Parts: sequence; structure tokens; C-alpha cells
Amino acid sequence: MSKTVAIAGLGAIGLPLARALDAGVEGLRLIAVSSRDPIKGRANLAGFVSAPRLVEIPELADADIVVECAPAAVFERIALPALEAGRIFVPASVGALLPRMHLVRLARQTGARIVVPTGALLGLDAVRAAAEEPIDSVTLETRKPPIGLIGAPYLEKLGIDLMDLTQPMLVFEGNALDAVAGFPANVNVAAALALAGIGPVRTQVQIWADPGVTRNVHTIRVEAESARFTMTIENVPSAENPKTGQLTSLSLLACLRGLVSTLKVGS
Repeated sequence: MSKTVAIAGLGAIGLPLARALDAGVEGLRLIAVSSRDPIKGRANLAGFVSAPRLVEIPELADADIVVECAPAAVFERIALPALEAGRIFVPASVGALLPRMHLVRLARQTGARIVVPTGALLGLDAVRAAAEEPIDSVTLETRKPPIGLIGAPYLEKLGIDLMDLTQPMLVFEGNALDAVAGFPANVNVAAALALAGIGPVRTQVQIWADPGVTRNVHTIRVEAESARFTMTIENVPSAENPKTGQLTSLSLLACLRGLVSTLKVGS
């Protein structure tokens, strides 16, 4: 029997995911979506083979799986009904989960699950495995074209202007908790890495605005008792939203497949 899916948000991440589910994924059926702009939402659904219902956020919890692909500001409005109903909650805005760990406690009480996708990162399986034994350090270096960082609260607070940047600039260095607070639309990868490994306080992050790159580049470095490894991924920014990468929606789709697949590869 197929599991039903609802998606909050039809932007650069949610719309490609919705289209992929509408095209047909064994074991999954898209039944509902929500959109900040209902008129635009209906237009986006016009070409669907089996258009899902366009609903208000609380109604998304009617589905077995609720996928969050919305601005971080509405994260809790989406998560709470899903977790209270005991659903599987799959967040794209993983950074919004870090300061809201009470949602994990709620899920434990109701029998719900929070399944964090890998997103635009790589190697979380290796980090999770290494975390079964002591890890000395985990660092993430993120380099993005300046346009992908413009508008971040951290930059606006400090008055950092990236418009005419000609050389790479280190715009942030600190822990993952502070990184996701200052760059909520940019470094969900830092939150996913922190949750997989040694937590948001010990996970260290560097964010570079680099006019010399055309892709979002993430490099993970791990020093652990069981292994030492360095991994780099270069993601193509989404045409609709340069703050996120095209791989993010594909990662969500792979995550959903893993929830219903007979054969699941990876830990």
C-alpha cells in the first residue's frame, strides 16, 4: 500500500519534488500541497497528471509523510501538526530544527519520526558511522557565489556588502548553531552535518563569498578515532533560487524513496 505525501511549499525545492512524485514513484502518492501564494500554487499544479489538493498548512498532516520545503519562518507551523498527528516529518530547512529540539521530544511522545535528508551535502553516512565512536573534530567550509549569500541576516546586521566583491571573502567563522541562525537560507547543510556528527556547538563552519565560483561548494573535514576523511561537493545553484542547489530536491526525492523501498542502500 502506498504512503501518502504532502508538501509544504512549491518553490525551488518543493515544486520539482512535487512534479517528480506526480510523474510516479512506486510506493508514494502525492495528495496535498500548500503554497504561500494560492494563485501561483494553482498555476504550478495546472500541468499535473493527478493534481494534489491545495490546502492550508494544518491539513498537510492528513498525509503519512509531510515534507517541509518552505521558508524557515513557518517551520514550526508545518512541523507541529505533523508531529502531533504522529506522521513522518521530512524537513528541508534543517537549520530551523536546531533551536527547536523540543520538536524531537514531541515526536518521541506521539510516535512521529523526523527524517533529515542529506540535502546538498555528501558523506553523512560516513559521519554517522564515525560518530558511533569518539570524533575529535568536524568542520564545514562553504563557498558560494556572492549572489547566493545576499540577504542573509548575519550580513545585513553587520552591513557587509557583497555586490562588488572581486576576491574571496570569509564572511563567517564559528559553530553550526550560529551559522544557521545567521544564514537560515544558506547553510542547512551545516545543521544536517551537526545532527549526524558531534552536535551544533562543536561543529565548526566557515562561510566564504567567492566570486570565483559558479557552484555552491561544500567541504567536510572529519578527524575521528575510526577514520580521517575530507569530502567536497560542488552543487549547481537552482535557477529559481541561487541560495539553494538543484541537488536538494533530488535528495528529498531519494529520501522519500528510501522510506518505502524494499532495498535501501546506505545507513
